[in-house]
Amino acid sequence: MDNTTPDWAVSDWLNTPEPLGPQSFPGKVVVLEAFQMLCPGCVSHGLPALQRVRETFKPEDVAVVGLHTVFEHHAAQGHREALEAFIHEYRLDFPIGIDQPREGQRLPSTMAAYGLKGTPSFVIFDSEGRRRHQHFGIGSDLALGALIGQLLAEQVSVTEQETVSCADGVCAV
Repeated sequence: MDNTTPDWAVSDWLNTPEPLGPQSFPGKVVVLEAFQMLCPGCVSHGLPALQRVRETFKPEDVAVVGLHTVFEHHAAQGHREALEAFIHEYRLDFPIGIDQPREGQRLPSTMAAYGLKGTPSFVIFDSEGRRRHQHFGIGSDLALGALIGQLLAEQVSVTEQETVSCADGVCAV
């Protein structure tokens, strides 16, 4: 995986008053799920997993974001009104961006920039906004939770290191 962190190219946002990107959540681990509303794996596994992440972790530690990234069935999925109805029906209340289509291209902008292979796909960012993990397909809640926990532990470890000062052969907290 290329560890660069491209911006999210989003044509519109739902459930948030302002545009977001990987750097919009300083100090938080961010779990982004790329989904399509007509993707069976997204509906049965990906989006419920994202909601479980939101319910499990404190909002001050972990942010969840959906990215509706349409690469098939454009006529059925490509309308904001259809996505709004889907979001209402499934009671999704986290921020959801609509991946920016690219003229004449099958894959939308963010999906292409991140090299996503399809949906559902999870992209995990650490507390500094760096892309740290990417997974295509249905995954394990346990593995996802462990990865988030590892990134949260790294953040605590860095914070603890910053409060230790060493001089004259001794270290103090």
